[in-house]
Amino acid sequence: MEKKRFAIDLNAPFILWLTGLALMFLIIDLLTGGFIRSAFAVRRTSFADPMQYIRLFSYVLVHANPAHYVGNFMMILAIGPMVEEKYGSKRVCMAAVITTFITGLGSVVFFPNVAMVGASGIVFMLILLASFANVKQGKLPVTVLLVAVLYLGNEAFQGLFSQDNVSRIGHIVGGICGAAFGILFHSRFKNND
Repeated sequence: MEKKRFAIDLNAPFILWLTGLALMFLIIDLLTGGFIRSAFAVRRTSFADPMQYIRLFSYVLVHANPAHYVGNFMMILAIGPMVEEKYGSKRVCMAAVITTFITGLGSVVFFPNVAMVGASGIVFMLILLASFANVKQGKLPVTVLLVAVLYLGNEAFQGLFSQDNVSRIGHIVGGICGAAFGILFHSRFKNND
């Protein structure tokens, strides 16, 4: 009888790369007393400042503390591999980069006095994108609508009635991007069948 060998599968290359890079940023930030946060958080500066353009993307790799990192990446690691398997690494990477840029730009334009860090916009993008995995031709599952209403509605409510350091706009924009990519990717798959 032949023994089956156990092997580790790098099943979601983009998600694993994002997780590892953000962990590296967190460790360096902890070792340097917050240098990474101050250097790479998105905030409004002059658009003549070259770092402004880097920060529009780098902030998702920066987290306030280990708990913030774990909270975001537990969700990314739970949802991301399924989404990456369904839509492909290139599409998920593209969706994450576009979501990051739109969320970062929105923060700079509408919240100029706030520095934003964290990958929660990507978390919400993945949540909404994952909910489209069950879409069948011509049919939108009620679960997609419920996910959108519950997640986005809760974020809008919390944004209006709570005073915390959470970027609700990042969550909302991430969710909207996830829904848009779900529609786009679903229509592309339907046309390719």
